[in-house]
Amino acid sequence: MTDGIPAAPGTAAWFREGPDGFVLLAGRCTTCGALSFPPRPIPGCPDPDCDGQEQSPHPLSTTGSLWSYTDARYVPPPPYPRPPDTEFSPYALAAVELTAERMIVLGQVAPDVPMADLRVGMAMELTPGVLVSSTGVEERVWNWRPTA
Repeated sequence: MTDGIPAAPGTAAWFREGPDGFVLLAGRCTTCGALSFPPRPIPGCPDPDCDGQEQSPHPLSTTGSLWSYTDARYVPPPPYPRPPDTEFSPYALAAVELTAERMIVLGQVAPDVPMADLRVGMAMELTPGVLVSSTGVEERVWNWRPTA
């Protein structure tokens, strides 16, 4: 990432920041074009009717509509990343249906967005997010927020 915050472990191939901004990267089957997010860590197409074995990174649309959401008011068990000796803060999770691909992508809602402001069907946009690991290291993730 251009701001120096590394991707959360295991997610480096899931997003990038470039000339067009911050985007999620799906795996796209080079045979039939089927998409998978996150990208498949093993060879093979996500479409069971396709024999394709290769995938290439494919940027996903950065907007969509809020398909569903929930609030997380409990402390997740380890390995949930949280610095030691910090109080747990509830957060919202969103399932957003992407505009172009019509696929649903899960992600945390930006921490400054109140749960009371969320409504199914509202327009959402992708934004970079940050988690703080249990060792206090900032790690890059993605968030969703209502469009202005």
